[in-house]
Amino acid sequence: MAKIPQKVKNRLVSSIPKFKKILTQGKERDVNESDTVTIITDMLEEVFGFDKYSEITREFSIKGTYCDLAIKNGDKVEYLIEVKAIGISLKEKHLKQAINYAAGAGITWVVITNGLDWEVHKVTVKGKVSNEQVFSFNVQDLNLKKSDHLEMLFSLCKRGIEIDLIDDLYQYKQSVNRYTVGAILLSESTLNFVGRELKRLNSGIKVNSEELASILEHEILKRDLIDSEEVLKAQKMILKQKKSKNSRKDKALNTALPAPNMPILGIKPGVVSSGTNSSQYSS
Repeated sequence: MAKIPQKVKNRLVSSIPKFKKILTQGKERDVNESDTVTIITDMLEEVFGFDKYSEITREFSIKGTYCDLAIKNGDKVEYLIEVKAIGISLKEKHLKQAINYAAGAGITWVVITNGLDWEVHKVTVKGKVSNEQVFSFNVQDLNLKKSDHLEMLFSLCKRGIEIDLIDDLYQYKQSVNRYTVGAILLSESTLNFVGRELKRLNSGIKVNSEELASILEHEILKRDLIDSEEVLKAQKMILKQKKSKNSRKDKALNTALPAPNMPILGIKPGVVSSGTNSSQYSS
C-alpha cells in the first residue's frame, strides 16, 4: 500500500462523514443533476484536495460536447467526471458517454458518479476504444479504518495523482485477480509441483498433469472462470513473461560464455578434457 501522508489521511477521516450526511440528505430531497455536481465539486475540494478555481473545470468541452467535470494538474487533464443526479443509478450508457469523451480527448481515466456511487475506469485506444473498471465504491459503505478503502480514496486525491497511484492500482488488479490465479493454477509448473507433492504423500502413485488439470477444471475451479476470455488472456500473459524470462536467461548465459578459441579453465581450444562437461569450440 502507498504511504498516505498524515495530512491527507486526516482530511479523509474528517471530511467523509460530513459528506455521508450531505449525500443522504440530498438523496432524500432527490436533488437534480446540477445540485449533485455542486456537491461533487465540494467533495473534490474538501475530500480530494483540489483547488476549486484552478484544478476543477466544469462543463469541459471535447469536440463540441461537454463532460460535467474535469480534474487538471497544470495544463494536463488527469481524469474526467461524468455526474448523474443522486437518485439515478449508474448505467452502461452513462459510462459509454464518458468513455467516448475521454477517447476523443486522449484522456486515460474516467469517473462516473451520482455522489454516492463512484466508478473509476481506465480508457484505452488501440485500434478500438476499450475500458476496464479499476475499482468502485459507495460513499456510505466506506470504512476509513480499512487500508484498501483509504487507498482507493487517496488514488483520486491530488497527492495520489501526483504519484500515479491509480495506475499502480490498475497494474495490481491486472496481476492479482481470480483469472490470473486460475491461469497460474493450470500452468505446467504448478501442475508439476502438485504432482510432486502427491507423490510425497504416497510414493507408489502415478499422477500425470492432464489428470490434475482435469480435476482443477471440473471439480475445483468455477466453470465461468475456466471458459472466460480473461483466463485465456492471463495464460497468454504468463506464457509471454515466461518466454521473456527464458530469453533473458539465455542472453545472460551467452554473454557469460567465453568467446570461441578462448581457453576454458585452462583447456586449450579444440580439446575436450575427459571427465568434464566442457564442449569443443572451433572457429
